[in-house]
Amino acid sequence: MKKKILIPTDFSKNSWNSLRYSSELYKNEEVEFYLVHAFMVRNFSLDSFMVAEPGEKYFEEAKAFAENELEKLLDRLQILNIPNNHKYFTKAVYNSPILAVINYVETKDIDLVIVSNKGETNAIDEVLGGNTIDFMEKVRNCPVLVIPAETSFKEPNEIVFPTSYKTHYKRRELMHLNEIARITNAPIRILHVNNEEKLSAEQEEKKLLLEECFEGLTFTSHYLENADVKTGLNIFTQSRNSEMIAFINKKHTFFDAIFSKPMVIDLGQNAKVPVLALHDFRN
Repeated sequence: MKKKILIPTDFSKNSWNSLRYSSELYKNEEVEFYLVHAFMVRNFSLDSFMVAEPGEKYFEEAKAFAENELEKLLDRLQILNIPNNHKYFTKAVYNSPILAVINYVETKDIDLVIVSNKGETNAIDEVLGGNTIDFMEKVRNCPVLVIPAETSFKEPNEIVFPTSYKTHYKRRELMHLNEIARITNAPIRILHVNNEEKLSAEQEEKKLLLEECFEGLTFTSHYLENADVKTGLNIFTQSRNSEMIAFINKKHTFFDAIFSKPMVIDLGQNAKVPVLALHDFRN
């Protein structure tokens, strides 16, 4: 069954990099890629009482520019030696990047969104980079994979999955993690960070459920104590040179515990490895 992947682009080098990465990651899979550019109109804003309309000069100029850049992007894709099982579609949308993505996920039944994070010095990359955390938090109906700036594709040596063992895991919520592990042959490292000496009975039950969800894959369980989640995750991934992180964004609970403001900066904008944000569909 073919996969539908949305890649928002601002025509920056970082959004191009996420495009290249995704093409390599799914090189053996049948995929439809949707390249979406959200454009604004000079002298107008989405929260203004004056809204640009199709047919107006500024609107048509902005749309024509966006569509022309998307055509150039399609031409540039030819250097990637696109596999026959990949197809690319483009769309220019008058909206903010986050709303454009949310709406497109719904209308096209998108399976995965892949975004670039913010470059350190390239100002043009701030358009999408500044929205990285919004994508991870607000795109709730499909996972979001964040590709760091300057990251060249290589199959991950392992995928670290931090967990509190308090989430009611479902196979369908983990299917994209399972798929990446399968197509890259990457083992999953389940990481639990806690100050408690042992798991509660409920956590033990959730641990068994999670292991059932990973059945057929290579995975190991790891435990760090006497550390907060952010510190423990950093220590674990850095000491092992782990090359991908995946987590379930259980809104306002586990997400907030991991992604305190410093962690948002670390993983949302300055991550050195790809980060896959999955979602608890009950939230």
